[in-house]
Amino acid sequence: MNDSIDRRSFLKTTGAAGLGLAYFGALARAEVVPARTIGANGKLTAAVIGTNGRGGAHIECLTKIPGVEITHICDVDSRALDKGIKAAAKKQSSTPKGVADFRKLLADPSVDVVTIATPDHWHTPMAILALAAGKHVYLEKPLSHNPYEGELLIQAVEKYQRVLQMGAQRRSFPNLRAIIEEIHNGLIGKTYFGRGWYANNRASIGHGQPAPVPEWLDYDLWQGPAPRRPFIDNLVHYNWHWRWHWGTGEALNNGAHEIDVCRWALGVTWPTRVSSNGGRYQFQDDWETPDTQTISWDFPEGKTMSWEGRSCNNFPVEGLGRGVMIYGTNGTVLLDGNAYTVYDNKGKVTRQVKNTEVADPTNTVSASGLGLDLLHVTNFIECVRNGTSPNCPATEGHRSVALLHLGNISWRVGRELYCDTTNGHILNDNDAMKLWRRQYEPGWEPKV
Repeated sequence: MNDSIDRRSFLKTTGAAGLGLAYFGALARAEVVPARTIGANGKLTAAVIGTNGRGGAHIECLTKIPGVEITHICDVDSRALDKGIKAAAKKQSSTPKGVADFRKLLADPSVDVVTIATPDHWHTPMAILALAAGKHVYLEKPLSHNPYEGELLIQAVEKYQRVLQMGAQRRSFPNLRAIIEEIHNGLIGKTYFGRGWYANNRASIGHGQPAPVPEWLDYDLWQGPAPRRPFIDNLVHYNWHWRWHWGTGEALNNGAHEIDVCRWALGVTWPTRVSSNGGRYQFQDDWETPDTQTISWDFPEGKTMSWEGRSCNNFPVEGLGRGVMIYGTNGTVLLDGNAYTVYDNKGKVTRQVKNTEVADPTNTVSASGLGLDLLHVTNFIECVRNGTSPNCPATEGHRSVALLHLGNISWRVGRELYCDTTNGHILNDNDAMKLWRRQYEPGWEPKV
């Protein structure tokens, strides 16, 4: 059943349009809801929120995991909603219910888990509401639109005692997990530098023009916690990534993967110093974030990381469009997704492992397909069933994502930042610290 047609009557009866996040204020203030006993092989019901992009992969993965049924599909775009319902119905024996307003499905006690694949500005506010409603959450990266939200989300996970996994899929890649353990055990000596990169060849987004909101889009709910701005014709569904009001640029759009791997391999947390350079060079259009950017971090452990992002020039580094190099006193490791190459100090290859994993949804140790997404989603589902910690919990996701937020803040203020190594907060720079959080539409502020 698709109830997107009922939106007007729903808003009328609930007052949701004016209440914003306050619609769940009572839940946010309530005592922790006791977790439903599921059991190691118990059936789980799932809702997928946002199906125009990454949500499609969520549907593919969830319908491959035994004992999981997608009961709800949610999107503010009625076209994407219908597409998601049809995609899920083809992969399972039942047809999920279509819901235009995610708050309605969060109020349904039959939903055990939700996956969130919305624009960045919705990630944390929506995840907090889902946790408060007693749901377990699989949240696409980036964890947050700004560092403040990451801190809130950690508080929410602690308060509501639910599982939250950030979609840093590489944390579940078996070959990567194995080689990083070897790196931690001294494979290449003392590690001191991690380098990540991402290259693409994106086209211009042009200059948007004011336009009527399409009949298929609930633009007010799409904006949600972001202060209201008029609709323009080059924003929805992807170009919001390059506008600070809603997105976080290529650094968080793609760099989050490589930098999470760098930080994991080096064993570092918060930096002492952050700097960033770059700009919007290839085109002159509405794109606000850098299309070419470098970010560098120094850590108190005597280690350094860097990230290079090129959105409009896809010339490869080390033969790869994206990847990670970890440098140590006794050698170097090139990390390419679930494959890796180990070099000695003379540049000779001493070992090379390719990605040879075979997809098997019943095998919780080895899975691939969908870029190994299946293994990461399976890890999330196992943790929900067993009460264990996921491979990328909110604490780890926040630390990696916040590094890139700090890089963006450095770029926006045009100077180097110095940080508190206990929490990443910016020291002695009030203007930069103002960007630690954002302004919210009144009534839509995330709270724990």
